[in-house]
Amino acid sequence: MQNRLARTICAAALIATYAMSFANPAVSSSAPPPAEADPYQWLEEVQGERALAWVKERNASSQAALMARPDYAPTKAALLAVLNARDRIPYVRRIGGHVYNLWQDSTNKRGLWRRATLDEYAKPQPAWESVLDLDALGAAEKENWVWGGATCLAPDYERCLVSLSRGGADAKVVREFDLRTRRFVDGGFAVPEAKTDIEWIDQDTVYIGSDFGPGSLTDSGYPRVIRQWKRGTPLAQAPTVFEARQTDVSAGVSVDPTVGYHRTVFTRAIDFYTTESFLLKGRQLVRIAKPDDAGIAFHGPWLLMSLRSELRQGEQRFAAGSLLVARADAYLRGQQRLELLFEPTATRSLESYTATRSTILLNILDNVANRLEEVRHVQGRWQRRTVEAPFPGNIGVASLHDPALKADPLAERYLLTYTDFLTPDSLYLGGTGNNQRQLLKQRPPQFDASGARAEQRFATSKDGTRVPYFVIWPQGARPDGSNPTLLYGYGGFEVSLQPWYSGSFGRAWHERGGVLVVANIRGGGEFGPGWHQSAIKANKQRSYDDFIAVAEDLVRTGVTSPARLGIQGGSNGGLLVGAVAMQRPELFNAVVCQVPLLDMRRYHKLLAGASWMAEYGDPDKPDDWAVISRYSPYQNVKREARYPTMLFTTSTRDDRVHPGHARKMVARLLELGHPVLYYENIEGGHGGAADNEQRAHLQALEFSYLWSRLGGDTPARH
Repeated sequence: MQNRLARTICAAALIATYAMSFANPAVSSSAPPPAEADPYQWLEEVQGERALAWVKERNASSQAALMARPDYAPTKAALLAVLNARDRIPYVRRIGGHVYNLWQDSTNKRGLWRRATLDEYAKPQPAWESVLDLDALGAAEKENWVWGGATCLAPDYERCLVSLSRGGADAKVVREFDLRTRRFVDGGFAVPEAKTDIEWIDQDTVYIGSDFGPGSLTDSGYPRVIRQWKRGTPLAQAPTVFEARQTDVSAGVSVDPTVGYHRTVFTRAIDFYTTESFLLKGRQLVRIAKPDDAGIAFHGPWLLMSLRSELRQGEQRFAAGSLLVARADAYLRGQQRLELLFEPTATRSLESYTATRSTILLNILDNVANRLEEVRHVQGRWQRRTVEAPFPGNIGVASLHDPALKADPLAERYLLTYTDFLTPDSLYLGGTGNNQRQLLKQRPPQFDASGARAEQRFATSKDGTRVPYFVIWPQGARPDGSNPTLLYGYGGFEVSLQPWYSGSFGRAWHERGGVLVVANIRGGGEFGPGWHQSAIKANKQRSYDDFIAVAEDLVRTGVTSPARLGIQGGSNGGLLVGAVAMQRPELFNAVVCQVPLLDMRRYHKLLAGASWMAEYGDPDKPDDWAVISRYSPYQNVKREARYPTMLFTTSTRDDRVHPGHARKMVARLLELGHPVLYYENIEGGHGGAADNEQRAHLQALEFSYLWSRLGGDTPARH
């Protein structure tokens, strides 16, 4: 029930894949040369011949250096074994009478879309039914297809709109698929490669937002126009039913198939955090009254509203981060009586919510650990109960209820997952109203965690804010300042970094004596909207101050030393580690900067960058640029500085964060005499890799680099 745009730049994919006191140096706030004077702007030509030649040269040089290390080959083999392990949990999504899973391993490199009944899935070795083999499809069509998801028509679930990406890009081809015959439909709905938003209306009609030609996309590259498309008619002739503005992030539509409550809602995403929503009533669009930065969702007769800022209603005051509820029909008639379902505190925030037929499940973060509560409307009142669940760690909840079915045998059932840094994930089948759960799947340990321990600590940032962070100690590690330590962070877009279990980190890092640190810095969502909003735009530097404070605390308390401290982050986290590396290079001896933003002078002109101005500001505005210019890594590389040799990774097929960011940063560092390593995967999209072979290679390069810098076989500086 979260805004789709909230996933357009986040750390989740990267996390799932890898699963002293110093004053800040003075940084010039003067504006850089105009964009047209940028000597490396030619590297923004993603498929340009000269640019790709440069990429191949850098790839060859960096891979030669890292793959020659004796630990590269065994590390890659160990990582590939983790990624391809047949005993990992096959996570599922319910569609009709089956649960579906996309499975990748050494045989199914691009993935096998398969299904089973829930009863079959609960068996130790389910008998899966193959639905779509992406490797076979790609071979037959001579395309490098990567799975992009499926939207299926309720309540019969016989037809799906399947999305396929070339090489892992966000832009996808959409094709109609028949689940009965398990074949694509001849002459069915088909949409060329684009960033498409598509929803079923009925078997012969869809809503679609896509690239229809000039003027149909926003400045951010997302659909601006929604059309209603009838089967058998040309898409170009489909009538427009909704439009957003050119400067908006996107236009979207959702169709609620709930029995008795069919609703269609069109959304204008003004920026990353503010929206206008319109309910279709007959042929009229009626704007839904709400604060622009509030999110809404319908659940049967109820309207749910999540707040990002304080709301006053008469004598009532609802804090930012609250979840409210109202009778939908009354609310839409103007009787806007809202009730409180969740109220945050200084340490508790609402991570997410989902709903069964009768119950709303609240997934709550309590000092960055999850607790689960049920809320149910009984005899005119909302009643609450705490669900006994594993703690502390990371809980995930997904309802199995299908609101499109009148009689749903799974109406009160949900899936619950639990994991933490040292506990492999477990999957349970739960039911509302009780604490009884059936263990469906449990991942075997993927590394030896005996003697290891995890703890939560707090650092004090530059302005006095207490910043939590986790330290995961391997067996035998002591606070003597000698531990190879990797500090990971993100700090943006209200994304929370919660505990995760990683066999890759376990085998390639912990078992060799490495300490992992995860920083919950401002800009994230660990303590609700306020924690995020305190470090955006003019205050973005607070994210970097928090990260630096954690690093300094690690040194002060003897966890590590600058010579043994590395940092890693991807996407917005790539900007994070790029910025702090420029500001405090003496504090780190390794930097892994993944699919990053780095040129903040031009980020809003590259791919989806314009959609993130609500986070960073508009560099074309002098006041905004005065702030951004102080931390933008590309503009703050200094010839006289002494940077550790850094590793930058990206993907040619990343059509979200432009690969030009990493390319240009590396070129600038080389120009000013700083050694640097660079690897650009030709496929992979924003996740960096398209299959497990590519993931294992990328991660092995990164871990080989980290051990070369932090393991004692190189000096503290280049």
